[in-house]
Amino acid sequence: MSEGINCKEMTVNQIKEWFQKSECCLSPEDFLALAADPRKSIQNIIKRYEEKLLQRKREENRLEEMGFFEREMLQKGYQFIGGADEVGRGPLAGPVVSAAVILPPETKIPDINDSKKLSSQKREYLFEVIKDKAVSIGVGIVSVKDIDSLNILQATYMSMRYAVKQLNPQPQCLLLDALNVPGIDIEQKGIIKGDQKSISIAAASIVAKVTRDRMMLEIDEAYPQYGFANHKGYGTKQHLDALRKHGVCPIHRKSFAPVRDILNEQQSFQF
Repeated sequence: MSEGINCKEMTVNQIKEWFQKSECCLSPEDFLALAADPRKSIQNIIKRYEEKLLQRKREENRLEEMGFFEREMLQKGYQFIGGADEVGRGPLAGPVVSAAVILPPETKIPDINDSKKLSSQKREYLFEVIKDKAVSIGVGIVSVKDIDSLNILQATYMSMRYAVKQLNPQPQCLLLDALNVPGIDIEQKGIIKGDQKSISIAAASIVAKVTRDRMMLEIDEAYPQYGFANHKGYGTKQHLDALRKHGVCPIHRKSFAPVRDILNEQQSFQF
């Protein structure tokens, strides 16, 4: 850290400038010196500093908790612990995408969370961090055709199996968000709200979400009239209005009720 602070010989602006350079490693002595300064501006600086320390501590505790299930599996003797999650079960259009991720033991990634709780910018940033840190990443994509043929649950299972199969090395156990996947012959642990409680599942959630969103942006270029770049295929008012106006396109899920109903209306109108 710097040489320390003498509040009596410094203006408020000088202290602010010094603080910005020093707050990451503020010593107890400097903290006490600032806390003793009666000026309101300095007290506000101290208040913000204490709030940042509290936020930092909460994030450290949250990240520690997000490693609980991974540590549990490590204690069982597993080295390669996978997390898997899916995105896209609910939309009226586009594929269902799953991702599986193996992270090194005791990995901590600040701000990682369920992808739905993050902004698109934060997801994109964390996607790159995960790619950099992961031992292995697998992605499984199942098309609209298979969704309509199999049903969305079976298509989701298929995408999960594809994602896990791509991992190298293969995981010795798998953490999942709530469900277990048939056809995967390793130990599985379904965790309620797992994408908020397990760093491995959260990482998979982000990879799946970013992958699918990028696909929907490409689809939007082919079918701009539906607004896929905005709603990513979910049944928003914008999407439903576009469906009624423009009809069903090849990447709509014809087995899903709103799409099926509009398709039936179109066919009835043709006759």
